[in-house]
Amino acid sequence: MKVNNERCSVRTKRVLLPYTFFLWVFFFSGFSCLALDQTDTKNYLQEQAVKVYLDVSGRFQEYIKTEITFVNYVRDRKEAQVYIMMTTRQTGAGGAEYTIKLIGQQDFKHVNDTVKFVSRQMDSEDMVRRGIVRVLKQGLMRYVEKTPLAEYIEISYRGLSKPEDAVDNWNYWVFNIDLETDFSGEASKERHSLDVSLAADRVTAESKISMGAGYDYMKRVYDFGENVYLSISHSKYFRGLYVKSLTDHWSAGMYANISSSSYTNDLLSADLAPAVEYNIFPYSDYTRREFRLLYRVAWNNVRYEEETIYDKTRETLFYQSLSATFEFKERWGSLSASLLGLNYLHDLSKNRLDFSCYLNLRIFKGLSFNISGDISMIHDQLSLPKKGATKEEILLHRKQIATDYDYYVSMGFRYTFGSIYSNVVNPRFGGGRRW
Repeated sequence: MKVNNERCSVRTKRVLLPYTFFLWVFFFSGFSCLALDQTDTKNYLQEQAVKVYLDVSGRFQEYIKTEITFVNYVRDRKEAQVYIMMTTRQTGAGGAEYTIKLIGQQDFKHVNDTVKFVSRQMDSEDMVRRGIVRVLKQGLMRYVEKTPLAEYIEISYRGLSKPEDAVDNWNYWVFNIDLETDFSGEASKERHSLDVSLAADRVTAESKISMGAGYDYMKRVYDFGENVYLSISHSKYFRGLYVKSLTDHWSAGMYANISSSSYTNDLLSADLAPAVEYNIFPYSDYTRREFRLLYRVAWNNVRYEEETIYDKTRETLFYQSLSATFEFKERWGSLSASLLGLNYLHDLSKNRLDFSCYLNLRIFKGLSFNISGDISMIHDQLSLPKKGATKEEILLHRKQIATDYDYYVSMGFRYTFGSIYSNVVNPRFGGGRRW
């Protein structure tokens, strides 16, 4: 009987073995199909995600890519469906206003939006970037809702108490105190410096008040054994500005300045200059474009440390200046240029012309051109000391010397190629090119 049972058990195993095998094959096949289906779904959703180009400060880019994963980040603006451009402006409270423009391209052409985040002066870097990501997510929703990823997006609301009118005990005034000193040296030289500055600002939509005072001191010693060279330079200043908003294009104001500088031979110089400004574009467009014309006429009373090349130890001067500043930022790049002309009214040959510019131009996919520079034609050096400057004073940059011009130019190209996607952030070894 026992033998028959064993034979029956063997027969049963032989019969069930094929079924068991097919059952496991079916199970693993189903599991694999499910895994493949999930992978295909994930890949499909990633492919359908909105393609975004980030034209924002590099310090925020990696954080944005880490926190906002429901879009595809591309390296070239022409590949993007949404072009994101961020501009920054200082606020009257010492913080910053981050204006983020979302410009639709391709499937989202003419679908544009603007979101803003305003930081406070005491906000940490993490608080600022969290705020930028929060408003950027809000701005991206109108584009994401047109894609299959909308099914996986949830919107939450943090209930807040009813807002109340804010009471500003400081009446919009913001104060800053800065103190900096440094020491450095080696066997044959040493350097000491001290910088102290105070600032007070009050900025509202109707007016702007800005005041500041400071003191700079620099001491350098060069020891060459038999010869020891000592260089001491210092400067002091007080600056004030008041601006009144008149219309969306016009402003008027007043500059005030009191200063002293051993470098420019000014024992005491005082300036008072009323000014008027006209912006061809509305001031409300400042994040994208500005074209400002600023005219000043100034009274200047100055006392010199040393007698000047014009045999003056003190004099009262009047001068005028006109500047044109153009700033423009678009998807093709950005341009900033400024032209300033200044002349003294008692002698029109005593004048100055300054031109500065910065251009970032995206030529075509992956290739961009950058140029920045400044050039000045100088014919207004009224404070040059009559006895001139020694070689030591020139080499140590202690005294200003005569010149007809100065300039600075920098330019270059950048070409980037490879994968259009830049979604992945890898922070290992610091995440940057440090070798």
